[in-house]
Amino acid sequence: MTPSIQQKLSGLADRLEEINLLLSQETATRDLSSYRKLSREHAEIMPLVSLYRSYLDREKDLAAAHEMRSDPQMRDYAESEITSIEARLSQIEHDLEIALLPKDPDDEHNLFLEIRAGTGGEESALFAADLLRMYSRYAERQNWQIELISESPSDLGGYKEVIIRIIGEGAYSRLKFESGGHRVQRVPATETQGRIHTSACTVAVMPEADEAEEIDINPSELRIDTFRASGAGGQHINKTDSAVRVTHLPTGLVVECQDGRSQHKNKAQALSVLAARLKDIQNRERHAKEAATRKLLIGSGDRSERIRTYNFPQGRVTDHRINLTLYKIDAIMDGDLEDLFEPLAQEHQAELLASLSETSA
Repeated sequence: MTPSIQQKLSGLADRLEEINLLLSQETATRDLSSYRKLSREHAEIMPLVSLYRSYLDREKDLAAAHEMRSDPQMRDYAESEITSIEARLSQIEHDLEIALLPKDPDDEHNLFLEIRAGTGGEESALFAADLLRMYSRYAERQNWQIELISESPSDLGGYKEVIIRIIGEGAYSRLKFESGGHRVQRVPATETQGRIHTSACTVAVMPEADEAEEIDINPSELRIDTFRASGAGGQHINKTDSAVRVTHLPTGLVVECQDGRSQHKNKAQALSVLAARLKDIQNRERHAKEAATRKLLIGSGDRSERIRTYNFPQGRVTDHRINLTLYKIDAIMDGDLEDLFEPLAQEHQAELLASLSETSA
């Protein structure tokens, strides 16, 4: 372990002791705001400090094993212990490197997931519905909540565009690599000759903006239109102008919401989606600058990038960013996505480690 990392970890251990003391004081004074802030910091630091303390304990064990090696009767046992402890130290050091990587401030946020049909007409819209079900099933497996924000159905039961909000701990951290082009190869239900067609959808994963974050939306730069909602919803939804369309004039971004029963709720949802889109633009600009110095584009959110192909006749799903192919398309379309997500997260970690090594070199 480098001296700089050891110094940083030692400082975190000292800070943890300070937080423990402050938490006991805040409990006594009942300052809930300060208590929550300290509790969050405690939760972030504690795993790191635990790993660091484990590392220090193993270093002591290693020193003791080296001392035992001088005793002829204990030499074989000591050699075995040294090998085992050194392997454990190496693993803990790697875990610490991962834990010390810069945290994405959006990782714990809720998110808006937007799916748009692309090339392929009705088949593309049907694939958009399949993707929505895939992500919804995954969210259900994580015990996350799902809210439908906006939908534009197609004639055959698919979606020209659909936006959902996913609420859950760590939701964005797991789904943030899904932004990009998703291509499907299969025989459409409308195909009478049995020919395989290729269609595509675009997925955008946008972290929900925190209320505390500065997403500058000037009311004078908004045009807000109300209109009568269409589609399912009973008599109420068709008799009042409850649907809302918000246009952000400087960027031309347009958000429509009509699924809520009240104009007030639809306006609030539309503004939340608009804030997320503006935040997403900022993030993509920042990630594009970072990606310019890296080989991969994982997490760049490049909408023009084809990231994955779903080939139904061959039963395979291929992620083009990491050259990963899995022959379990039925399970994946049913929301079993961990075998896709975990390699992406590991590749992203490796990329960050390499970037840090280049910076410190």
